[in-house]
Formats: sequence, structure tokens, C-alpha cells
Amino acid sequence: MKNSTSDIPRRSILYIPASNKRALEKINSLDADGYIIDLEDAVAPEEKETARELMKTVLDGNSYKNREIIIRINGLDTKWGNEDLKAGCMLNPDAILVPKVEKNDTIGNINELINDAGATQDTMIWAMIETPRGVLNAKKIAKSTKRLSCLVMGTTDLTNDLRAQHTPDRLALLYSLSHVILAARAAGKSVIDGVHLDLNDEDEFRTVCTQGKELGFDGKSLIHPKQIAFANETFGPTEKDVELAQAVITAFDDAISKGKGVAVLDGKLIESLHVENAKRVLNMAKIIASR
Repeated sequence: MKNSTSDIPRRSILYIPASNKRALEKINSLDADGYIIDLEDAVAPEEKETARELMKTVLDGNSYKNREIIIRINGLDTKWGNEDLKAGCMLNPDAILVPKVEKNDTIGNINELINDAGATQDTMIWAMIETPRGVLNAKKIAKSTKRLSCLVMGTTDLTNDLRAQHTPDRLALLYSLSHVILAARAAGKSVIDGVHLDLNDEDEFRTVCTQGKELGFDGKSLIHPKQIAFANETFGPTEKDVELAQAVITAFDDAISKGKGVAVLDGKLIESLHVENAKRVLNMAKIIASR
């Protein structure tokens, strides 16, 4: 497992049921950037405790090719949540994912419990935003603690709570998606798009991935390995992106070395913010290439 950083690739984050030993053991053969080991929705109530023990057995000491490992616990208002959190912290994951976060106090409480459980400072908190109240309080949630590093959209539950319709353009969700992205960016956090449930409609999956990229998400949460490749392709830097990023940095450095106040590339003004983004693209490409 690797430490979370603000520039780590999070193009594809795959949910893995903690009760599925075969799926847990298959992670090393997959190419997602991160894996959410799910103790919550993907595990039936009668299997919760067994799944927790299986997770501990399979994950303990496994590096998973330096991909991010995130453990989604059950809510602290359930009879499993506290034990999930303690067990998760013992495994030193990259993050603990908290479901149905609706207020910043929840994250503050989780932060204290993680400290009490003896987790290192490298174990971050991710928050699921999947209810109307969570969306409306996203700004406060995103700024609740430095340990919080990522917001994850729960679009299935949110659509249900809104009494909205699932449509390819996700029209009913656009305000919520943009609002959470704004909250995350204002607080300097990552933000991951929700899952796409129809595994048979690849065209629609491609449409929502492209939309998520255009809206500003860092990546897509996934429910099946066959969704990984296109999510990686959509949210990752292309060869053209890398070439442009290098050209931006070169043009800017050249202008500065000549004492010029501005740089121009292909007739377009280059500012320091463009250089920062170019460096982020190159760093992401470097990390991906090293795997």
C-alpha cells in the first residue's frame, strides 16, 4: 500500500466486496489505480463479521503493486462500524471510506477514532457524499480535517433520495456533481465520480466517463474490472497531453530565462497556473509509467 498524495492517479477506483476472497486475491492482476474493499453495501448483514476477518487475512502484508487500498466501513450508527474501523486501521490502508457523510462532525469523530486506533498519519479519510444533506454540506465536510483527502460521489443513493430518474446525461445530478467538485477543489481535495450500474451498455459508460472528466472529477468509481481500461484512458493523460505539458513548461522556462514577463505557445498566453497543471500531468504520467 502507498501513501496518499494530492497528485496520485485516481483514474479508476474499483469496489471489491470484502466477502469475496477470489476477488480480493485477483487485485494484483488488475490495473485500477485504487481498490475500495467494501464492508458495507456489497456485504450481506449475515456476512459482515466473516467478511471483516477475511479482509484482515487477505490484506495483511499484501502490497497490491503499490495501488491505493481504501476500506469502506459500515456507518458508526450500525453494530459493525466501530469494529470495521478498528480492523481497517490495523491494516494501515491508504484510507478509510466513510459512507453517507452528511456533516463535518462525522469526519471529526472518525478522525479521533482513527487516532485512538493507532493508525499512522498516512491513513487518510475518504467521505461518501450520497445524500441531499451531504451534498449541501459538502463544503464544510471537505474542510473538516487535514486527514480527509477525497470525496466520493454515491450517485445511486443520491438519485434515489432525489426521486430523480437515471438518464444518460445525468441531468438531475449535474448540480450535485458540480457542487461537490467545487467543495473538493476549494479545500484542495480529490473527488471521484459515482459508479455506472449498467454493465451491458458500454456506450453509456463511455458517455458518463467523458462527462465526469469534463466536469472535473479525478476519476471514476467502478463495479466491475471490465470498466477499468476505459476509465484509465479517459481520466489519464494522453500522449498529446504529455507533449503539450512539456511544451508549456519549456516555453515558460525559456521566457523566464530571457527576462520576459509572459510566455506564449502557439499564440496562447502561458501563466504560472498552466505550468502547475503541466507539472501535475507529467508527474501523473511518470507514476503511471513506473507501474
